[in-house]
Amino acid sequence: MRVLMITPGTRGDVAPMAGLGQALTAQGLDVSIAANPAYQELVSSAGCTFRELPGDMSALVNPAPPGTKTSPKDLRKYLAELGAYFEQAAAGTLKAAEHGSEVILANSVAPFAFDVAEALGIPAISAHLQPSEPSGDYSPMVLGTARSFGKLGNKALHQLISASKAPYDAPTARIRAKLGLPKRSRAASERLRRKVSSPVLNGFSSTVVPRPADWHQNIINCGYWWPAADPSWSAAASLRDFLSAGEPPVFLGFGSTQALEADFLIDVARRTGRRTIIQGAGEFSESNVLGVGAVPHHWLFPQVAAVVHHAGAGTTAAGLRAGVPAVPVPIFTDQPFWASRLHRLGAGVAPIAYKNLTVNSLAQAIDEAESNENYAQGARLISTKLAAEEDSALKVARFLERY
Repeated sequence: MRVLMITPGTRGDVAPMAGLGQALTAQGLDVSIAANPAYQELVSSAGCTFRELPGDMSALVNPAPPGTKTSPKDLRKYLAELGAYFEQAAAGTLKAAEHGSEVILANSVAPFAFDVAEALGIPAISAHLQPSEPSGDYSPMVLGTARSFGKLGNKALHQLISASKAPYDAPTARIRAKLGLPKRSRAASERLRRKVSSPVLNGFSSTVVPRPADWHQNIINCGYWWPAADPSWSAAASLRDFLSAGEPPVFLGFGSTQALEADFLIDVARRTGRRTIIQGAGEFSESNVLGVGAVPHHWLFPQVAAVVHHAGAGTTAAGLRAGVPAVPVPIFTDQPFWASRLHRLGAGVAPIAYKNLTVNSLAQAIDEAESNENYAQGARLISTKLAAEEDSALKVARFLERY
């Protein structure tokens, strides 16, 4: 079976799909992954065929410093850049599909993949890394809040957001016109898929996000799709030496967002007085603080005492897998949701709103995560439950064969 995954987005969007692709390849499937050029090596090292989606989403997810207000002009510029990005992604999706495939898996920001699949006469299936389908249990991820508005309020907001304009609406319309498909908006297509209970495969665990009772029967929590391990990677001697030189350090990093300046991160580490590994401030070494480049989370996180991060879906999952308490600092979209889940599960301190972030508030939260054993116990409990779950890729492989 030839499977094509459409994954516009940052590394956090691509890495889990590459891990799933590697596992499906081991099951005998032929997997291609369409992503931005920056992730070609990530895809290829997982044993999957790389297809290019032009553009660079990582350049569009760098927030302003904490406390800074976005002007209307800045917002208009950002939306224009986002629209241009999805124009390229839609065109790249069509080109990738023309190489031949029997089924398409599309992430939550690739609705145009369903139009391409319709034109080619092949099935397309949603493959999400966050709970994106409407439910009374949570508000829409796009709102960037963990606040619940009650079951009726949450459902009403899902309907409102689904019907509202989105950056990929115009690219979707142009793809449909180019392919000679009948006019139908992105919102109408989504309503149709939900009306007929089209399948949705979720790459997260019901241990972390219990399945809402109001989801239809074809929405499946498969479990986490863990990023593929690169057998050629090895830790630098400086990192190995730092880890072995004392107590487990704190990890401090904000993924693809590059949200905070190096001086801010270093000030936080100095304020805590704790051994700290910083990712995102360049490579450097000073007393009790080590700056590192890219390091696989599955290797590093089990060796640290706490993880400070932006609560992206992938980093959140990696911290839970390692059984390490979290200090979440969510910024936008689904991050407040995951940060809230960490705290409710007892695996992390209360989230710190990015707009209110200071050196003092972050240093105090790190001290709380380190000194309160309840957080470590909560994280270890979730880790144990995740380790006992069935291989999520096997669930996907079985579903694809039936489908």
